[in-house]
This record gives sequence, C-alpha cells and structure tokens, in this order.
Amino acid sequence: MKLKTILLALSAALIIWFIYDSFSQPGPQDLKGDFTEVAMYRNENNTGPIVRVYAVTVADTLWEEMQQYGAYMPHTKYGNTKVYFFLKDAPAPGKVFPGPESIAPEYRRHAVAMYEKDAMSQVSFQKHPFR
Repeated sequence: MKLKTILLALSAALIIWFIYDSFSQPGPQDLKGDFTEVAMYRNENNTGPIVRVYAVTVADTLWEEMQQYGAYMPHTKYGNTKVYFFLKDAPAPGKVFPGPESIAPEYRRHAVAMYEKDAMSQVSFQKHPFR
C-alpha cells in the first residue's frame, strides 16, 4: 500500500513537471523587438514539400533577434520557410506568395531582412535582401 502511494505521487509529480516544461518553452513571444506577423502563406500540398512564407513587422533592426525569430518558425523536412522582416513604421505587405517573388515589388525596398531555411535545412539570413 505504501509503495503504491509513493509510485502514484511520483507519477503525479512527473506529469505536473512534463506539463510545466511543455508550456514554459521559449518562443517568438519571448523575443525583444515586438514582432507581429502581418501575412502568411502555406501551400496545401501535404504530400510534397511544404512552402511557408511570412511577413513580419519589427520595432527595430535587432538582427540576432530576427534570426532567432526565423528559427522559431515551423519548418518541414524538404520544405522551405522564408520570413521577411519590415520595420513597424514602414509599409509591409498584407499578402505573400510562394516562389522566388514572394512579396509584391512595391514592398521589396522596405524589407530590412530575410530569413530562409531551405529544403536541406540550410539557414541563410540576409540584411536588406533587395538592395
């Protein structure tokens, strides 16, 4: 009876710890820079490469924070994830597209950075990608 109570208490403690650990993981909300997602595209192809494109506004050019934000974005094996960053006071697109021309031409000069994780999980981060 005593062993059963100890095992039950230990099991309950482990479950509580697992739940706490799951909800206390760092994420984009913990970064400085006031990141706000303004546009997102994800193709509907669930059997092939998943393409994700994001447009995000940021309060300042915190390069390391932007790179970390990109790393937090979902990525699928053999897929591609792109994140375009725009300053909050500059124009930002309300819609993004798949392919090499992911944002409309009128917004390109306002992009301050681009994070990309390609199909082979290679990461690239470019400051002022369209200048």
